[in-house]
Formats: sequence, structure tokens, C-alpha cells
Amino acid sequence: MFVSPAAGELSRYEKTSGWQLLFDGKTTSGWRNYQAESVSDGWTIEDGVLSGTKGAGDLITKDKFDHFELSIEYRISKRGNSGVLFHVTEDGKKPWHSGPEIQILDSEADDKKSQKSGYLYGLYQPERPAWSQRARAAVGIDASSVTDASRPAGEWNHIYALVSKDQCMLALNGNRYFRFRIGDDDWNQRVAKSKFAMFPNFAKSGSGHICLQEHGSDVSFRNIKLRKLTADGQPLAQSIDGQLPVTGELAFPNLEWDGWEPVDENGRNMPLRFMELTHAGDERLFAVAQKGQIFAFKNDSQAKESTLFLDITERVASWRKSGRNEEGLLGLAFHPKFQENGQFFVYYSSEKDDLVSRVSRFTVSKEDPNRADVDSELVIMEIEQPFHNHNGGSLEFGPDGYLYIGMGDGGDMNDPLSNGQNLSTLLGSILRIDIDRQQDEKQYAIPADNPYVDVEKARPEIYAFGFRNPWRIAFDSKRGDLWMADVGQDLWEEINIVQRGGNYGWSIREGLHPFGNASKVNAIAPEVPVWEYDHRIGRSITGGRVYNATRVPQLTGKYLYADYVTGRVWALDYDRVAKKVKSNMEISDGGITVTAFGEDSSGEVFYMITASDGQCIYRFTQK
Repeated sequence: MFVSPAAGELSRYEKTSGWQLLFDGKTTSGWRNYQAESVSDGWTIEDGVLSGTKGAGDLITKDKFDHFELSIEYRISKRGNSGVLFHVTEDGKKPWHSGPEIQILDSEADDKKSQKSGYLYGLYQPERPAWSQRARAAVGIDASSVTDASRPAGEWNHIYALVSKDQCMLALNGNRYFRFRIGDDDWNQRVAKSKFAMFPNFAKSGSGHICLQEHGSDVSFRNIKLRKLTADGQPLAQSIDGQLPVTGELAFPNLEWDGWEPVDENGRNMPLRFMELTHAGDERLFAVAQKGQIFAFKNDSQAKESTLFLDITERVASWRKSGRNEEGLLGLAFHPKFQENGQFFVYYSSEKDDLVSRVSRFTVSKEDPNRADVDSELVIMEIEQPFHNHNGGSLEFGPDGYLYIGMGDGGDMNDPLSNGQNLSTLLGSILRIDIDRQQDEKQYAIPADNPYVDVEKARPEIYAFGFRNPWRIAFDSKRGDLWMADVGQDLWEEINIVQRGGNYGWSIREGLHPFGNASKVNAIAPEVPVWEYDHRIGRSITGGRVYNATRVPQLTGKYLYADYVTGRVWALDYDRVAKKVKSNMEISDGGITVTAFGEDSSGEVFYMITASDGQCIYRFTQK
């Protein structure tokens, strides 16, 4: 299970992104009892844990906060009742006369079914997001149920709260419960129907103390952290160590795409959206369009012509259908001996068989090296998917000659089928197969040194597991490390260097942070991510590649990655010997919606965006 960070410490990421400790794990400095000058003897500290017993009184911060994020872990006693309040003023007899209360209750004490841990007392309860309701309804699963993420009395739980003028949000153990906005019509209507309507100053100040409530129960807190935000919810600091004098430029400004038209026969816009850019060990590059096409062209900045290398659009599920933007043609990898055997492999979502991902082998045409034989498809593997999202889809040949396949957890939210920690499914894993041999009536074989070959009920194809949606995986072409970026849910994005047999945490952990309330998890302890960032910085990581070219020396040896939602791009400098990040440098502070990164045979790294004019591929250059 998750091991909490040492009390009174911030991670390197937290320090660079503006988080601060409200409790140092040693003293109650910065705290006092409500309407008092000091802290009562009922509050004690032991091993970095702040505990209150019956009669200790409500504890508040000496400072006031307006717009912020709060991260706090709690442990409640059997049938216990407590809470965390914010925007507390001291003009009422009790803190809850002014400050909204995040409920803390023993999850097994169901005498108050309308109120449980993580609810905003008397006002808001968990709700399933509309997109998840649609996703579940589409596959015939109950769309109304919500998750109770709380853990039993005596176990540690984690509360995350976002409070800003434009948006507020609350999550329990990494599960987003609800969003709200203090003072809008919905808020005012809920308050008017509640017992708080009798208190004229309830949630009116816009600023106030953080309060830890003692409500007649034994309760403990640790790792109390806060980050100040602007009124619109933005952090005051970014998670960077500086900016690089690097920018982007069109890599192939004169290139035209063979047969591509920006609009269809009905006049509808048909943008190009590339998922991969790779090479076959020669002077060409191959761009993978999510629609189901692969284009080949000369790796020359002055190139003008491309060839439609493969078109399997009719076999590929359309990413433009509602709720299916993570499907399509998602991966391409050329056999290490492609120049001899002409074999390459693709990963795509099947149009014919709904909710099926397919890994197939094709061969190049004998008549034209710039055309594939569209009829040569050999299905290597089919994987059933429970939902239309989290398909993963990366394909990479490793230095060992085996094919690696990045698989998402199957979709929806909160990993509803617990695939991330389940070794008996291919989902939520990176697979490793030998495509040069056949075994047990399959079109591939299992490498003898795969980590779970001899583990009962485990799928022997699994190389590592505990992933939500790998986007994407990439081998460092110089050092051989397997880099993987895992798209988070509501709070954290992460980067890992994947080791054989490793467990990377999902869905008992998101990044370095506890997630969910699973009582039975895989016995293999989760690995620590190389890097993480939170959802105030970015919301959907686009994993990249290590830059091994020399054209832009500031990037050489660094892992380049981006965030699809915010459009930020970074260069991560990682010390492989010390196993720690040396620096995280900013390349772009926003506006570049990178779908994927690519690499040529020299180690030059490209990035791709969706474009209606076909200008999709960029490279980095010095300013």
C-alpha cells in the first residue's frame, strides 16, 4: 500500500510548484484553538501525526487563506465524527457557523447515510461526471452509481480541496467527488435549504482560517499542505527550474499529404491528427494518422511529397465519434529487421468488432517500398475493451528485439474493474512479446524472462503493470531505458522509467499519492515515479522521447514531454545514476496541444499537433 511521505517534508516537485506545509510534523506552530490564543493540551504530536482527543477543541490556522488548494490526510476513530473547514471566521460561536465543512466520518458508521466522509456537510454529495455517465450508458452499465472512496476507521484517508473564485472541487482518496462555486445560484439555493441559512455570515467572507474539527471523537491528521492560488485558480509558481532558449518550427513546411483533403464530401472539416512519427532505419519518416492512414516521406525539411503507405481507414474505429476520441490507429513499430523482411506492426481500435483493440502485422509491397500490402494483415493479438477510452496504443521494439505494447486500464473512471492491479488481464499493463516465434496456437511467443511467466493466474505477456493510460511509451535510443507517461484522472500526471516486473501503482496510487479504498491489492509494492505534476499545472500528459541529436544542444539527453490540455512543453533532465531529477526546464508555457512525439534515426525529436491545414509536424530549434 501507499507509504506516506516523511512528515514535515515536501517533495522536490511540491517545492518548485508553490506548496507549503501547514504542519511541520513536530510542532503546532501556526495553529491555535478557535477563539483562543494557544493550543490546548488535548492536541498532541507523535511520529509526525497531530492527534486530538475528546475535548481538545477545534483547531484553526493563525493565517487566513482565500484561494488555495489543501491536501491533508486524516484518520478517524471507530464511529468517529470530525471535519475540515475552510474560510472560517471567528464571529460565530462555532467554526461551522461561517466555514463550509468537509465531512470526516467512519465509513462503517452508516447511521447518517446522507453524510459520509468527503461530503460538503449539508450541501454537496458525490456525483458521477456527465462524460462518465455517457460512457457507461453506451456500454450498458449503470450510469448513476458513485464511488464511496473512504477507508475504514483506523486507516489513513486523503482529502484534496480546491477553493477559488471561479471553481471549487473536492476529492477523497484521489476520487473527484464534486465541483461547486461558492456564491452562484446553485450554491445559494442549497444553502437556503440547509441549516446554514440561519447564519448570516456563512461562506460570505471569501477568506478565513483552515479548521480541524474536534467533534467528540479521536481524530488524527498528517501531511497538511496548502498552495496559494490566484482568484481564477492558477498556482503562483510553476514546477520548473527555468526556461530554455528553445522554440518550435515547422519541420516540413512544404510537405503535402498524399490524397488528404481538409474537408469531406459534405464540407465537414477533416483535420489531420497524428499519433506517431517514426522511422524504419533509413532516410524516410512515417506519420500515423489516427483516422487509419500511414504516410511515408523523405526526412528532409524541404520535402514536398508524401506517399500513402497504408490506408486501413475502413477497419479502424473513427476517433471523431462521440466519446471515442481515444480510439483509432494508435501505434506503429517497424520490425528491427524491416530492411530484410518488410514487416511492421500497428495497433488500432476495430471498427468491425466494437470495443476490441488489435495488434496486427503487415508487410511492405513487393512492387513498391513506399506502399504496404493492405491485404497482408496478420492479426497478432486482440484485446477486448470494456469502454471506449484508455486504449493506450503505443508500440515499440526494445533493444532486446521484443515488441512492447502499452495498454490502458480499459476506461471509464476510478478503474471500475480494478484492471490496474490485476495480473490476470492484459489491460493496465505494458506487454512484451516475441513476434518471431509462435507458441500455444498464438501468433507470438512469450519471452522466457518475462517476469510473470511462472506466476499462477498471471498473464505471461505482462512486462510491468499498474498503468491507467500510457501516453506514450518510448525507448531511449542511446541508453535503452523505457520511458512511460501515464495520464492521470483528477489530480496527478506522472512519468516513469519502466523496470521489468514493476508495479506502477494505479489504481491504488496516482503518482505518489493514495487513490481509492481497495482493501485487497497486488502484493508487489509500487515503484516511485520519476516525476509528477498536478492538475493546476496540466491535465493530460503527452509522453515524449529522450533527445539524442546534437542540433539543439540544450536538449541533448533530456526527456521531452508536454501537456495536451494546457499546451505546456518541458525538458526533464534525469540523473540515471542518482535516480533523481536534476532539472525540469520549460520550453513552452502554453498553447501547444501536442498529441504525440516522434523520432528519426539520428535521435532528432519531433512533436505533432492536430491541424486543419495539414501542418502537423514540428521540431525544436534554438531561439
